[in-house]
Amino acid sequence: MVCEKSGVLNLGQEGMMLMGAVIGFIATLTTGSLLLGFILAILSGVVMSMLFAGIALGLNANQVATGLALTIFGTGLSAFIGADFVGQPIEGLNPYAIPFLSDIPLIGKMLFAQDLIVYLSFGLFAAIYWFFKSSRAGLTVKAVGKIPMLQMLSACR
Repeated sequence: MVCEKSGVLNLGQEGMMLMGAVIGFIATLTTGSLLLGFILAILSGVVMSMLFAGIALGLNANQVATGLALTIFGTGLSAFIGADFVGQPIEGLNPYAIPFLSDIPLIGKMLFAQDLIVYLSFGLFAAIYWFFKSSRAGLTVKAVGKIPMLQMLSACR
């Protein structure tokens, strides 16, 4: 959502997420530290994002081709790196059921009996929504992101 709102077409996000997942899993499995696994997963995603930015923005390469290349690269590299770790379990975060809300039929356990990362993602979603809807910086990012779309539409005429 953030990429699209800012006018960047990043088709490499899947490869970035796969790299983050495999690096985080391996780090957690080898060190036994969930925190280190999360940190290294985030850092690997940042490195992949910087690679995309360096190629697409720094070298002025096509964003579609760069994104697809990063998806293929991330998929292949994560499969290669993670091949030796297939089937090995790790202990994840324990779920925390929010009292009363987790007892709601149908959606209670689905939304309110999750681990800390899920609750943080709900908060991050709300924060990003507020950023784009109400802050000056978010409105600026949205305005800048619409310019490439307008240029593309005018080029088609």
